[in-house]
Amino acid sequence: MLESSNYLTPREIVAELDKYIIGQNDAKKNVSIALRNRWRRMNVKGDLGKEIMPNNILMIGSTGVGKTEIARRLAKVARAPFVKVEASKFTEVGYVGRDVESMVRDLVEQSISMIKELKKALVEEKTAQAVEDAILDALIPPLKSAPTTNNAGEYINSDHELNEKTRERFREKLRAGELEDRKIDVTVDKNSGNLGFIGGSPIDEGSMMNIQEMINGMMPNKKSKKRKMSIEDARKILVDQESAKLIDMDEVKDEAVKLAENSGIIFIDEIDKVASGGSKQGADVSREGVQRDLLPIVEGSAVNTKHGVVKTDHILFIAAGAFHLSKPSDLIPELQGRFPIRVELQSLTDKDFKVILRQPKNALTKQYEALLGAEDVQLSFNDDALDEIAVIAHEINMEVENIGARRLHTVMSHLLNDLLFDVPDVIGANAQIVVTKEMVNERLSGLVKNRDLSQYIL
Repeated sequence: MLESSNYLTPREIVAELDKYIIGQNDAKKNVSIALRNRWRRMNVKGDLGKEIMPNNILMIGSTGVGKTEIARRLAKVARAPFVKVEASKFTEVGYVGRDVESMVRDLVEQSISMIKELKKALVEEKTAQAVEDAILDALIPPLKSAPTTNNAGEYINSDHELNEKTRERFREKLRAGELEDRKIDVTVDKNSGNLGFIGGSPIDEGSMMNIQEMINGMMPNKKSKKRKMSIEDARKILVDQESAKLIDMDEVKDEAVKLAENSGIIFIDEIDKVASGGSKQGADVSREGVQRDLLPIVEGSAVNTKHGVVKTDHILFIAAGAFHLSKPSDLIPELQGRFPIRVELQSLTDKDFKVILRQPKNALTKQYEALLGAEDVQLSFNDDALDEIAVIAHEINMEVENIGARRLHTVMSHLLNDLLFDVPDVIGANAQIVVTKEMVNERLSGLVKNRDLSQYIL
């Protein structure tokens, strides 16, 4: 896990982020350093490594400039457990709602899923064999009586010999995919219902989990039932069941907790919504309470989860907010100190829009080309058409409300909706559609001229 080859260098991380995010070089540089520092810390000799804390990052920028996308892509690059939460969804301890510790529990669940997938891959061959045998047992049940063989190992009982030959013929058909629609009976585990309270409960989520487990342990064991389904559907269930038998869940939990503690990333969005703005009345009191609840989690504390105690000392926290109605200094000073790295993301220009429409792997133009390609219709854009779309999107952002790159979704949808509606009824397969600058001006002229664009504001 700690080999250098598994961890990209800062420049390699930025290169990966560049494939999806345009601009914002300062933010990319800081998150890449924070990610590489994890490998450096884990390779520090002696006890000093435990004392090196991550430099949490506060990203400031208007909506649509890439804050969330940077954090999300960073987690994929790092192959690390990642959780995105919204600060505005949390409530102070003692109020009805989610407490801040729930984000750590969510991170551990994500980590459990990742480790389970890795373990499944290691036992894939054994699992496939076990699933195949289980399906054959459902199709051709083995004989209950013990087979008798001679000194050469050949069956004396003809019934057993016939049963074995039949199973082998069906095994060949199964591997050839000829029996996928055949129905078989499969034992399926029932999910036990969750304990619920009517109205607001004063019990925190950690205690609720313990009560739930206690009640489930007291309930009679009626957790499985038989269902008839096709072999294709049954295989998915059997893969989970058979792999679970081969995987040591205690080992999975231990590895998952370590992975969450050392590599976990928690992205706290809308942190500006819990800034009190100087006022100490009404909802602002609760907002400050949420900030105070966040303090020990971000600084480093032990959180109880159903998989064990998780220490948050080395989890990387990335907070983000637009700070339109407040400013970072409106956060309580203690919380400001927990986010030493501040990065201001720049508003997108028409030049940025031109690049966004062309370069990223998931560019909107490529998405629309793929959508129409599914109908065997070839869509393409002239360069001057893309330039015009970028200029119009930027102009609308300046005149109405700056929602960043999300404005391109509005503009592209307005531009191509009629074409999407006409395919395939009016525009048939093998058609070629070229979007020109003239078409863009014609279809989007109403967007630019009309100052009241409320229907297009996201």
